[in-house]
Amino acid sequence: MEYTTATFATALYNTLPAVTFILALIFKLERLKLRSIRSVGKVVGTAVTVGGAMVMTLVKGPVLNLFWTKEPSAQNTAGTDIHNSIKGAIFVTIGCFSYACFHILQAITLKIYPAELSLTALICLMGTIEGAIVALVMERGNLSAWTIGWDMKLLTVSYSGIVCSALGYYIGGVVMRTNGPMFVTAFKTLCMIAVAIMSSIIFSEQMYLGRVLDAAVICAGLYLEIWVKTKDYENPFTPQTEEESTQPKLKLIRNGKDSADHEVITFSKQCEKKRTVVETA
Repeated sequence: MEYTTATFATALYNTLPAVTFILALIFKLERLKLRSIRSVGKVVGTAVTVGGAMVMTLVKGPVLNLFWTKEPSAQNTAGTDIHNSIKGAIFVTIGCFSYACFHILQAITLKIYPAELSLTALICLMGTIEGAIVALVMERGNLSAWTIGWDMKLLTVSYSGIVCSALGYYIGGVVMRTNGPMFVTAFKTLCMIAVAIMSSIIFSEQMYLGRVLDAAVICAGLYLEIWVKTKDYENPFTPQTEEESTQPKLKLIRNGKDSADHEVITFSKQCEKKRTVVETA
């Protein structure tokens, strides 16, 4: 944040669903057929969600005078030079791409290790170790950086670790197993809507008409993606064992209706016939 503005960083971070969707296509976690309505819905829903989030960050519009908000105060903000802006853009791009790769890696891991709770514990453990190493390097000799008292700092650390990391990764992993990483990252844009509403109520910040309209656009894009997922019966994220993949499909006997009982009876009869032929031979 020292090298760029908060608006630019937030706008660039909102490209996370699009980057995740492209990576999911590369690693064959998502299927895209341009002649399919569901595939077109995925593309349109992602584009509408990302576009709405970008416009919500960059465009404000007229001020909505709500009774709990206060008048905007005049602030003198110093602009950043071109070198710091380029450096900040590179850092934010690397962070966004790394976060998208994390969701792709989590989705691939869940296919071979379908244990969301254990995976979340391992992720939090590795994050703790890596964070401790970075803190030791950056805050060497500063013992006050490690002290936590009964204040807002303790609440912030506890909420970030329990809710944002532990519950967030676990719930995201459960949803990711059935709907894929693109579906999870699409909901990241709702953070802007939640922050705008809570900032307006708690901190009495100004609410703008452009943000309200863009929030509606984001919700419309998310609804389109949810509708596409409900219509997408082919689920490539369900883990498949080798026995299921090598076992031949059985034909159903059609006597006016299809039933799993007919399937079992047919399979058992075929096994009995093969066993009789082997014994006679």
